[in-house]
Amino acid sequence: MQIPKVMKVKQIAPQPEVKDVYQESLAEWKKSGLSSIINKGSSVAIGVGSRGIANLSQIVKAAIDYFKGIGAVPFIVAAMGSHGGANSKGQRELLGEYGVSEDKLGVPVKTDMDSTVIGTNSWGEPVYWDKNALAADAVVTISRIKPHTDFRGNYESGIAKMIVIGLGKREGASQHHRWGFKGLRDMLPETAKVILEKTKFLGGLAVLENAQEKTARLEFVSKAKLMEVEPKLLEEARGLMGRLPFKALDLLIVGEIGKNYSGAGIDPNVVGRLLIEGENDFEFPKIIRMCALDLSPESHGNGTGVGIADLTTDRLLQKIDPVPFRMNNLTACFLWRSKLPISFPNDHECIKAGLETCWQPNFEKIKMAVIPNTLEMAELYISPALEEEARANKDLKIVGGYEPLHFNPEGNIDQKALFPHSVQGRRSGTH
Repeated sequence: MQIPKVMKVKQIAPQPEVKDVYQESLAEWKKSGLSSIINKGSSVAIGVGSRGIANLSQIVKAAIDYFKGIGAVPFIVAAMGSHGGANSKGQRELLGEYGVSEDKLGVPVKTDMDSTVIGTNSWGEPVYWDKNALAADAVVTISRIKPHTDFRGNYESGIAKMIVIGLGKREGASQHHRWGFKGLRDMLPETAKVILEKTKFLGGLAVLENAQEKTARLEFVSKAKLMEVEPKLLEEARGLMGRLPFKALDLLIVGEIGKNYSGAGIDPNVVGRLLIEGENDFEFPKIIRMCALDLSPESHGNGTGVGIADLTTDRLLQKIDPVPFRMNNLTACFLWRSKLPISFPNDHECIKAGLETCWQPNFEKIKMAVIPNTLEMAELYISPALEEEARANKDLKIVGGYEPLHFNPEGNIDQKALFPHSVQGRRSGTH
């Protein structure tokens, strides 16, 4: 089986972008009005999660500088539920990789996993909250607003989810996930109401990102306006998020999967496969076959979402650490997504199997795309069968001509060379 030649295309739709993230973050905190209600010497817990938010260290530093500037005593508290293996060391390491550490920021970083029951929600379920946050004089969060990978609702990934699941620690995360998507879509807002009533949470900085994963907008949302404002920000974020520019593909090749790209490893909002028990997939895009080639080192062995792909490589499966992998998936209770696909010794064999099983026996008509991951799709590669559709799309620009996919002697793609602007390329120092 031949592998089609590919041509690079760029997504060029204009994107809103914050030019000076630190100063804009600082300005939002100054507009928050918190200086009038937080006394000098008060401790302030700043909740920070495990997602790969663009410019996160700058955003966190601005928050720290603001609270220090009003005479408060800020510290960081991990707000990531059961991520990082559901242990303090793992969560500290995750934060450190995003530039959130005591050495770099000059404030304590608390990653203890202890939680306290602070009340009961309308479902009759206990409400858990981080002990360090509970002991602070004030609590705020830094939260990216983004469509969730598991469900559709008024409150998906954002401030409400962070105060419920992130600061709920392992117990809060397990409690909501064991109800499946109903625990996230329907029970989560009810738990949030208890937290808003019974804790010293004052509000959160909402971070919206554009399709190129750059900071698009920053807005402080107060406790009083959270339940009203967050759904509006979610719809705005939905319109900004990156997507595949094609509604149907015979084969999608994903260079890397991982928790740093999506909570689901492979973002269902991008590939159209929800893969949740009892729920339907999204209408678009329709992808017949999907290959996942590698697992990002930033995932620390958590191969969650590998089952969203159909085919994979031996090296990806060998990189999965069963401890965080099982912990995350048994906590999330979405098990279909992490069933292990058929694997092959290298990329070439995996892609060849994808082409042979993609239900398009006419080689010239195979619609194939190659992306580095499901977070960064500003640049991608396409096969000739997609050229006409690409040329008709005003938001796509064709770059260069066709060339074969290059494989090294081991039969693997050099992803650093193929996608120099991606996480893979930046990791190697080539960009």
